Amino acid sequence: MIEDVVARWHRYVAGEAPGGLDELLADDVVFHSPVVFTPQRGKPVTTQYLAAASRTLIGGSGGAFTYTKQVLAGDTAVLEFETTVDGRYVNGVDIIRCDDAGRIVEFRVMLRPLQGIQAVHEAMGRLLAAGG
Repeated sequence: MIEDVVARWHRYVAGEAPGGLDELLADDVVFHSPVVFTPQRGKPVTTQYLAAASRTLIGGSGGAFTYTKQVLAGDTAVLEFETTVDGRYVNGVDIIRCDDAGRIVEFRVMLRPLQGIQAVHEAMGRLLAAGG
């Protein structure tokens, strides 16, 4: 099941998923941000964070975003990526867990180095404050 979820996630990241995040996320999905202590619960807020993250990490990186490694086991995937944000290198992992229906129930993002985390935090903060 996780293989299908990851394939659909890659299509979303590439802008090729007509149903977008609505078809990928479970209603009670939990999002763990690298910069927000409290887990974000539910499809609406997770959609908001993932859309902002996509624009920050993928849309603004000038084509630099790439997944470099992928590990799948059971209901969980770990996807390592690299990109640049505001000229600063960002390395991170997306940890995705799905349910038996093929919906993402947990999405966790971890980032490094500190300068990259700060760049992502600032860029996403601007997007989220602007409502998008």
